[in-house]
Amino acid sequence: MFKCDKCGICCRNIWKNDIFKELDRGDGVCKYLEGNLCSVYEERPLFCRVDECYEIFFKDKMSKEKFYEINYNICKTLKKENYVSGKIK
Repeated sequence: MFKCDKCGICCRNIWKNDIFKELDRGDGVCKYLEGNLCSVYEERPLFCRVDECYEIFFKDKMSKEKFYEINYNICKTLKKENYVSGKIK
C-alpha cells in the first residue's frame, strides 16, 4: 500500500498535470482539499488513488515497487519546490 504522509502538496500542485484539470479550483489547488486532507477521500477520483491506478493502468508496464518509487520521487520533488523553512510557500 502506498504510504502517504498527508502533507497535501500533491493536491496543491494539480495544475502541473492536465489529468487533474477538472479538480482545479482556479488557483492550481484541488477543490476538495481542506487543510491538508481530501474532503472526498472515500470517493476521490481514480487518479488520486495510487494503488488502484497501478492495478488498472500500470501493472503490465512496471513493478509496483517501481511505480511507488516514481510516486515517492514526485512527492519529494514537490516538497522541495514548495517548502521554505519547514513551511508551505
